Parts: sequence; C-alpha cells; structure tokens
Amino acid sequence: MMNGRGKSDSAIVAERPTNEAGQPAEEPEERRAETEGNAVQQSTRRAQNRESVSQALDRIRQVARQRRKEKFTALLHHISPEHLEAAFFELKENAAPGVDGLTWRAYEEGLDAKILDLHSRLHKGAYRALPSRRIYIPKPDGRQRPLAVAALEDKIVQRATIGVLNAIYEEDFLGFSYGFRPKRGQHDALDALVVGITIRKVNFVLDADIRSYFDTVNQAWLIRFLKHRINDPRMIRLIQKWLKAGILEDGIVTINETGTGQWYHRCLPMFTCITSSTSGPNAGAGGRLRAHDHRALRR
Repeated sequence: MMNGRGKSDSAIVAERPTNEAGQPAEEPEERRAETEGNAVQQSTRRAQNRESVSQALDRIRQVARQRRKEKFTALLHHISPEHLEAAFFELKENAAPGVDGLTWRAYEEGLDAKILDLHSRLHKGAYRALPSRRIYIPKPDGRQRPLAVAALEDKIVQRATIGVLNAIYEEDFLGFSYGFRPKRGQHDALDALVVGITIRKVNFVLDADIRSYFDTVNQAWLIRFLKHRINDPRMIRLIQKWLKAGILEDGIVTINETGTGQWYHRCLPMFTCITSSTSGPNAGAGGRLRAHDHRALRR
C-alpha cells in the first residue's frame, strides 16, 4: 500500500534533557529518534512493496510457464504504484539526467505523490514519453559510442515494464542464452562454454556479432513478434511511445522509423527473447526463429 511517507509516531523519547545550558525546548535527540524511526518505517514499507510486486510477477510467471501459447490480455494493471516505487529504487542514484533535468535525489523528495501522479497518468493514457538525450562515451579503439539517456520518469516506467515482460519471456528463453538476462551474465556463459568444450569434442568456436542490430531493428516486425505473447493494447501502445520518442541532440529531436530508440539498454532481454524464443508461430526447429524471421526484423 502507498502510505504517507514520513507519517510515523515519534514513540521514542530522549532519556535525558538537553536544554540544561539554555537549549531550546525542542529536543535534538528526539528529532534524531523520530528521523531514525521514519527511516525504519520507510525501509519496512519498501520491503513490503517489493514482496507484493514479487508475488504479482510470480503469478504471471506461473501462467507463462504452464501455458506456453497464452496471450496476456491484462498486463498494464500489474504496473502498480508499488511496482513503480520499487522500480525507482532500483535506478542508479548518480545516473545522468535526461532532457527533463531531473535527478534521482530531486525526484525522491515527495516521492509518494509523484509516484501516484505518474501511475494515474500511465493508466489514463496521459503519460508521454520524452525524447532521450544523446551523449557519447569513448570506445577502446578511439571511436565514440552513442548512448541515449532517458528522462527519469521514463526510466521508472521502463524498469517496471521490463519486470512484467521478463516474467513472461524468461519462461521462453533457451537455456544457452545468457546475455543481459536477470541473474545471468558473460561469466556464466564462459563457464558453460568451458564445460561444453571439456565434456564433448569441439572443432571450433564461432564468435559473431550483428553490426548495429539495435539501430536497424524493424519496429513493425518487432511489434508483431511481441504480439505473439502480449495481447494488451495498452501495453503495446506504451512500448510504441518509447520507440517513437526520438533522440535529442544539438537541440534537434530525431525520430527514426527503425531501431529501438531510447529503450536501447532496457529492452535487451526482451529483444534477445524475440530472436530466440520458443513461443509463437514463427519458432523453428529447436525453438529458434527461422532465418527469414531474423532478416525480417532488420528490413
């Protein structure tokens, strides 16, 4: 439940007076005790919210596991105020701000009211995705890698949305998929590789990459693949808002018909699933999409 932040009783009273030397009647020790009590209460509430969110996602996960061809028709309601708040606290506190200029610390002030307002706008259809701010970071070879920094509220909603989608798509992932997945990473992939080449005869290892894949994804085909599992029009429209939000660079907003836009880094698990999922009519032998489906995504 979204209770009022900071509404706690100061039940702890300082044991000794502190105004012996002419101090004001207001007790510093009492204020510190009350602040500590508020912090404990807030921490407890956040833990309860995380548990509530986890239980809701577990229910989605169970349905996705038991009914492989199920199309989910009511997903947006799972993005609750509790889920949005949990997503906020998962963000990096020192991350660079987007075009809104909002920092994590600034948004934390009066968080409850802001989360409720964001939730209201999201479910009324009044939420608007902002363009991402283009920045560049140096690459080891001397070139620069372009990044898109989303606005803070966009990050919150995207993080919550990814949580819902992962509950579905993690059940469809193939076991040898490791990139950008929850509780998996490159070290796990290397461990599996070592085991594989140790217990069986291997003649070669193929290392390949698709150049500029996330810059060239066909958005229409992407939505088609998403609809294999998602039949909630509001969720689809929400994702399309991010795809069409554009990039702000040198005062100019550019909106591309291809590529994943500002959702580049947060959508990687979902896109990995789309290209290796066992679900949907386009799944080929062994659960991998046929070659023409991969080409379609990049047309």
